[in-house]
Amino acid sequence: MTLARQWKTPKRAVMMVSALLAATSPLPVLAQAAAPDALTALRQRPPQDEVIYFLLPDRFANGDPSNDHGGYAPERLKSGFDPADTDFYHGGDLAGVTERLDYIQGLGATAVWLAPIFKNKPVQTHGNYTGAAHHGYWITDFTTVDPHFGDEAAMRALVDAAHARGMKVYLDIVANHTADVIRYRECPDRPCEYRSRADYPYTRRGGLGGAAINAGFDGRDFSRLTRPDYAYTPYVAAGEEKAKVPAWLNDPIHYHNRGDSTFAGESSLDGDFAGLDDLLTEDPVVIQGMIDIFGGWIDKYGIDGYRIDTARHVNPEFWQAFIPAMLDRARAKGIPNFHIFGEVYDHDPAVTARFTRVDAYPAVLDFPFQKTAVEAASGKTGTDALAKLFAADAVYAKGADTAAILPTFLGNHDMGRVGFFVKQANPDADDAEILARVKLAHALMMFSRGVPTLYYGDEQGFAGAGGYGNSRQDMFASQTAVYAAEQPIGGRQPAYSTEAPLYTAIAEMARIRAAEPALRHGRQFVRAADDAPGLFALSRLDETGGETLVLFNTSTTAVTAQVEVEPASLRWQAVRGDCAAEASAPASYAVRIAPLDYLICKSTPK
Repeated sequence: MTLARQWKTPKRAVMMVSALLAATSPLPVLAQAAAPDALTALRQRPPQDEVIYFLLPDRFANGDPSNDHGGYAPERLKSGFDPADTDFYHGGDLAGVTERLDYIQGLGATAVWLAPIFKNKPVQTHGNYTGAAHHGYWITDFTTVDPHFGDEAAMRALVDAAHARGMKVYLDIVANHTADVIRYRECPDRPCEYRSRADYPYTRRGGLGGAAINAGFDGRDFSRLTRPDYAYTPYVAAGEEKAKVPAWLNDPIHYHNRGDSTFAGESSLDGDFAGLDDLLTEDPVVIQGMIDIFGGWIDKYGIDGYRIDTARHVNPEFWQAFIPAMLDRARAKGIPNFHIFGEVYDHDPAVTARFTRVDAYPAVLDFPFQKTAVEAASGKTGTDALAKLFAADAVYAKGADTAAILPTFLGNHDMGRVGFFVKQANPDADDAEILARVKLAHALMMFSRGVPTLYYGDEQGFAGAGGYGNSRQDMFASQTAVYAAEQPIGGRQPAYSTEAPLYTAIAEMARIRAAEPALRHGRQFVRAADDAPGLFALSRLDETGGETLVLFNTSTTAVTAQVEVEPASLRWQAVRGDCAAEASAPASYAVRIAPLDYLICKSTPK
């Protein structure tokens, strides 16, 4: 059942959320819409002014236990609810996120990125794996909120509450695939091997030796396809014929139907992602259908950005049509700085940058930064790796301007957490060193170019034992044994503690970043780096020529050095740490940085 049905009316739902917010927040009634002037100001903020907080609603906060089963039968394989299993629903929802906006904003975050909140197929089996859609990527109805997370009233209450605080809301969206509903006659009970376009062309049924089909198809106009059985014979099992919304999604003609992707070659575009139904994104019906779906979410809720899942698994022509349409839809809604960034899971900037040059993406998640920053902070590489990373900013479509809006991050729900990576790289380090290195990794992210993106729970010291389920801990008291047994970095604190060592450290960084425009907008220049752990220095130069110098020490011994600065930067003041008051000489500045620490020094007018 939805929240509206449980609480009798959507109005009642909003009233209850509003009352809760009034009791837990200094703002009077956050479920009300933001004042027009405040909302306009929020929408005028450029992406690089944000600090993004990424969370999975299911694991963040349970504001309404009555929707834990999502209205399905209470059996775990029906509803997907099993708070003891890392791969099943645990009860978090949108009402819980709304309750905890104080906590998120106190950390310094200005935008909340939600893992997909659309209605999902609750439980799926693929091969030997059975799990639930707690993550939100197995969508059946693209037009509505998953009942495990709430309903339209809960979604609207969250957006209004965030906007009233001056916070943005980003949605995680999917255009590559839907839930696994389509089956193949040739392999109904097991994963199907990928069948290529060359061996199984669109114009032959079941391979080169098959009967001619799709006679009007010329290899370009996919609206001319009339049959979907060129590689396999797809069908939909009884009872699921109308499982998807909008209705056009129920016709197998709108899918590639070529079997499971191997994530190499053409199968990366046309194959089913671990059995999920891979949309025929060359089809004009699919293109316009997705534009209508996600344009509708902008129209309905006035959200502020999209993170786009599996961007590299969709053909460029789709994005070339879809992304400009989303930006136009947002501008028509009065949102000129709608932030779109794609997931391109690759650590090579030449690969990620291609999506800004060819596919029309304004930005992509900065996977190259993730790897480089974490390895530098862990002491695995020299700081020259950071210099090489930032030198590659030139390959993005608009060079430094695009690099400035790339969301930077240290870990996520797929690969694992920064704490895990730091521990893995330093198995003999004590708790104090691990804590210092994780703080340093966050400082590298917060004060270098890009849009810092925090992964929920990192601020509580969560590390986990790897990726996927091992990195999706409950923020609330957990019934999952592996989560409950974890000893967080910096020590265990009460749930949602604002005194946790990493929470306070990140909050301090966010305050500094918000107070210093150069740390958000200043052009970045690398000043010092080495082929071993130690000094890394960069300057952020503002439009007036002012200079903010950020200095990091990735080694376990103190660093003393002279760092090149602008010749006019003669007098200095400390933003964070102990900074010399004057340059040693024009263009030379003396610094001393404690082990695994950082300084921020700011030049002052003469």
